[in-house]
Amino acid sequence: MKINFVELAPPKTGTVVVGVHEKSKLSASAKLVDGLANGTLRRAIRNSKFTGKSGEMLSVIAPAGLSVTRVILTGFGKGFNELESQNLGGNLIAYLEQTGEEVAGVLVDEGVGSPSASNIALGARLRSYRFDKYRSKEQKDKNPCLVALTLHVKDAVKERRSFTTLNKVAEGVALTRDLVSEPPNVLFPKSFAAEVRKLSRLGIKVDVLGERKMRELRMRTLLAVGQGSQHESQLAVMYWNGAPKSNAPIAFVGKGVCFDSGGLSLKPAGAMEKMKWDMGGAGVVTGLMKSLAGRKAKVNAVGVIGLVENMPSGGAIRPGDIIKSMSGQTVEVLNTDAEGRLVLADALWYTQSRFKPKFMVDLATLTGAMIASLGHEFAGVFSNNDNLTDNLIAAGSATGERLWRLPLDKAYDKKLDCEIADMKNIGGPDAGAITAAQFLQRFVNDVPWAHLDIAGVTWSNKDAPTVPKGGTGFGVRLLDRLVRDNYEN
Repeated sequence: MKINFVELAPPKTGTVVVGVHEKSKLSASAKLVDGLANGTLRRAIRNSKFTGKSGEMLSVIAPAGLSVTRVILTGFGKGFNELESQNLGGNLIAYLEQTGEEVAGVLVDEGVGSPSASNIALGARLRSYRFDKYRSKEQKDKNPCLVALTLHVKDAVKERRSFTTLNKVAEGVALTRDLVSEPPNVLFPKSFAAEVRKLSRLGIKVDVLGERKMRELRMRTLLAVGQGSQHESQLAVMYWNGAPKSNAPIAFVGKGVCFDSGGLSLKPAGAMEKMKWDMGGAGVVTGLMKSLAGRKAKVNAVGVIGLVENMPSGGAIRPGDIIKSMSGQTVEVLNTDAEGRLVLADALWYTQSRFKPKFMVDLATLTGAMIASLGHEFAGVFSNNDNLTDNLIAAGSATGERLWRLPLDKAYDKKLDCEIADMKNIGGPDAGAITAAQFLQRFVNDVPWAHLDIAGVTWSNKDAPTVPKGGTGFGVRLLDRLVRDNYEN
């Protein structure tokens, strides 16, 4: 879908969209169109339940006097912030696609209560995403297709410039959604690393470590997870340098289990196909790095993703194995399905020891316990630093990718105590998301750190205003906003 910005004037073809405030108060543009339509819009409102509340839509077949095919009235409610403007754009796309229209124009006035045109466009871009590369042409042709959306605004140059930056973030979200949606026979550690290498076109430096190099670095916990698979494990490192070299980088670390069978602690067969998106954390880090490079963020950032496949075989790790991590700490593996923390243990240690970052944020579809705690509305955040946590929560509220802080405490840490190794990889049946975070904390030293458990928000079985059903890309906008608001020079 092509998105355009032009000066404020009613379009002559396709569908025109105008806003109505609460209590059926027409916006300036709606009044203009209503005048051209001889009062048809007011009559349509009087004969419907439409009142201008936020989220309401009313479609009116264009009468004589208008050259467009239809007019859509959209409720403005009491006004808009950035997020509400994005939701409006997403909801418009969903509504327009039901009409079968190929061309639509949205008249956006300035002033109190009016939405942001650039954010309407961002919401439209996010909602129009589709992953249909494996569908036949005949099936693709059945999809509704809005070819062009035009925003009619007073200052088209300003809004176009603003959207150009926002669209780079949307491109990062789309990349994450693509990666999460790929089938596991297509996306495995080496093919994921190949996708990461493509980011070098944007000025991102990419290094990929294979198993030989990781053995030299003694990344034994990461390697242990992948040893039952025919696919070689990888560690991909992305560098974006948008600030002076003297500035310490900020770091993002992602769990990239490209398929998680549970290993010898085999998962139940039901819905195991969903475990193709157990690499969601790595997908977010990759999409974030694309966003930062795309909009030329004035920050030094490093992204580190551990890419493995957790499969059962004669060579797989076993319950009862003891593994020595890169940090030198030993782990008794009691459940091979608690594998993501083993990947992150070495990835976090490598990141903090090599790059000396200002802070680290890791992302992982780590625990089913997180879904039991927060469902699919919030991701959990655990942290050793209040300021970093506050910044993350604020960024989540601004983008609609909401976080809820859960505790870290020595009382939970004791659940990892082990009689024959430094720790166990599980803490028992209760507080599973917390004990997983306590495990990770043992590999960050004193670096400011936050762990985002995104198990419940990486995939959605229903549509939301800016998120079509499927891979959500949750985390890209959140972390881009974190960087933009707090860490760019």
